[in-house]
Amino acid sequence: MDMPAIVSEYFPGINMQQINEAVEKYQPAWQIISHTWGHETLQEIMQGQVSVPDEVINQAIAENLGQDGPVQSVKLKSKANGRLEILAKTKKAGRIEFSGTIDDFVHNSQESHVTYKVKERALKDHGLASWFFSRMSLSMAQKLFGKVDLGESLPTNIHGNTITVDYKSALDQSELAKATIKEHRVLDMVEIKSAVPHDGYITFTTSLNIPEDIQRDVLDMILRRGLVD
Repeated sequence: MDMPAIVSEYFPGINMQQINEAVEKYQPAWQIISHTWGHETLQEIMQGQVSVPDEVINQAIAENLGQDGPVQSVKLKSKANGRLEILAKTKKAGRIEFSGTIDDFVHNSQESHVTYKVKERALKDHGLASWFFSRMSLSMAQKLFGKVDLGESLPTNIHGNTITVDYKSALDQSELAKATIKEHRVLDMVEIKSAVPHDGYITFTTSLNIPEDIQRDVLDMILRRGLVD
């Protein structure tokens, strides 16, 4: 579904011929938006909750993971009890398995980061070493078994048993970051306030922050130019 079709869905009675002419200048941005999200996801964003399957998140992580870093791969598995399991493959320690909770997930125009609290951990390719690994803090363990770092586009910080990943750089390099309306990045108009794991997917709480000049343009287009039959 294209932009005019979505507009007509939410504003029945609109003169679509005039709408097509009025939104022509937004088409470059809209092409990127529709390619990134699609109609169903856009509806969920407007409603304030977006559910994203694990496989979609894992694909995004794989695309942004540094190939030459100490962490070779990362896969997430969301659980019905709110836990998030992470299986990471590292060059030095082999496979590392984590189980924990998402304590913070934030995206806005200033910052984009996720904070993950590790509750349980294990080295899958080691015996006795895994026992020690599971009983010391993660920050201490990485000094012995290797640093957990997801690469330049996903800077990682570990304090105690808390992992914080800054994904702002990865978003800034994405195709969506190129979409602008009246010099405003579409990426900055969507805010994420929290993330909750479920069985096989994560639900993100979102809100839209539309700049006032764009809001005025939309109202002018719909209410003042005779676009409604």
